[in-house]
This record gives sequence, structure tokens and C-alpha cells, in this order.
Amino acid sequence: MSGTLWVVATPLGNLGDFSPRAREVLAQADIILAEDTRRCGQLVQWAGITARRFLSLHEHNEEERLPDVLRMLNAGQHVALVSDAGTPLMADPGYHLVAACRSQGIAVVPVPGPCAAVTALMASGIAPYPFVFLGFLPRKTGEIQHLFSQYAEMRATLVFFERKNRVPQALELAHAVLGEREFCLARELTKKHEQFITGRLGQACPEATELRGEVTCVIGPAAQMPVTPEEKVRVLVAEYAQGQPSKEVAKKVQAQVQGWSLKQIYALVLENQAE
Repeated sequence: MSGTLWVVATPLGNLGDFSPRAREVLAQADIILAEDTRRCGQLVQWAGITARRFLSLHEHNEEERLPDVLRMLNAGQHVALVSDAGTPLMADPGYHLVAACRSQGIAVVPVPGPCAAVTALMASGIAPYPFVFLGFLPRKTGEIQHLFSQYAEMRATLVFFERKNRVPQALELAHAVLGEREFCLARELTKKHEQFITGRLGQACPEATELRGEVTCVIGPAAQMPVTPEEKVRVLVAEYAQGQPSKEVAKKVQAQVQGWSLKQIYALVLENQAE
């Protein structure tokens, strides 16, 4: 029988977030696939785990490693996949491996835990759902603008990773494409110097130029435009208009709104029918 691919979340920074289940899986795995084997080695050593074997798997060698890892799994070996920190596949390597395992009927088991995108949402004070995770932003200005433009009309919170020196530009481009919205910059998540910087796109944010490390950026959805009284009446008219006599529609709508005469509503009913 084939082995199992375990997709294991590891701490973002605070080692107290290393779950007992994650430790157990890493201790029992025949092979641990890691972006940085030295960094992963330090983690398992701290946890008192004696790893059997490490093998590097990162964005530059994932496709090259794929045949070898699949052979190991098909030979019955159990493989654990970790990223440098947090949840694998979330802007980290592993997707191609997981997809290949699924296509070959090899078991893939998630071991959930810390995730920077979700952790930032938890404390950002910005609407947590629906949200869209964009991973790392593209390098080129035009590509960033194009990416943001795809979500300009969508009422969803956007979450992405960005390097410290590129954050100010990312906020400027977001404002140009998305307009004025709330944002939160989360850095050093779960660590001693954890910090959340909040503001609005288009307004000065001096702190954004003094960041360190990798930053998780959260941009809130576009503000919902208030519904006018007439828009509300028109919506009700459209709801009741299906197969109903015009006068009956007008009476039903008038019973749910204030400040509108039956004559005014009836006129909207006739206008709706004409459309």
C-alpha cells in the first residue's frame, strides 16, 4: 500500500503554537519535506523530535522533486510536508505535490494549525469574510494593478503577503485601483514584537515605511452605498410584480414603507411593467 502525505502547519513564530498532533506526525514521518531543512531541523530539535530524513522542497525544485517523492510514497513511505512557517501551500510550495498525490490516489492528510492570513484577519478589525487570499503580489506595477482590478467590484476583503520595502507602493496602487478602504498591516505575527498598523488607503501612514520582515496586508471591502427610499420601493415592486395585478402590488408595497402614497407607488409599478 502507498504511504501518506501529511501537510503539516508549523508555528509562525511562537513555538507554543506547535500542536501535539503536528509533533507526532513529524516524529513518525519517514521523510520531512521542508523549504529550508536547516530551519526545520532547528524546529524539530527544539521539540525533541528525532527526524529520520529531511529533503528540501521549495519553489525552485518542487517539479524536479515530484517523481522521487511520488516513488517514495508509492513504496509505502510516509512523508510530511512543512513550509518555513505557517500552513503549507498558502503562498508556499506543495500544491503540485498534493495535486499529483490526489490524481494517483495517494492519501493526503492535513494537519491544520497556524496560518498568517487567517491570523491577520483575526485581529485586524476588518470584515473577515468573504475574503480573497492573493498570496504574494506580483513584482511589476502593471501586474499588481491588473490583479487588484479583478476584485475592484467585489465586496470582499483582500489578504496578501508583501515584503517590507514594497508595502508603501502596494498601498498606493491599491488606493489608485480600489479607492478609499480600510487596511491593516500585520507583522511579526505571534512573536514578541507583533504589530498591527491600521489606516485608510489614500491617507498618510508613516509606519508603513518603517517595517521589518514579511508583512501580511489586509484591505477591507468597498463601502456599501446606502440604499435610498426610492431604491427600496423599486426592489419591493420588482419582488411583488410577478403575476400580480398592479393595484395589488402597490397595496402590498405601501404596507411595508412609510411616506409613500398609493398613487406614487402605483406609478412605479406601471414604470416597472413598461421596462
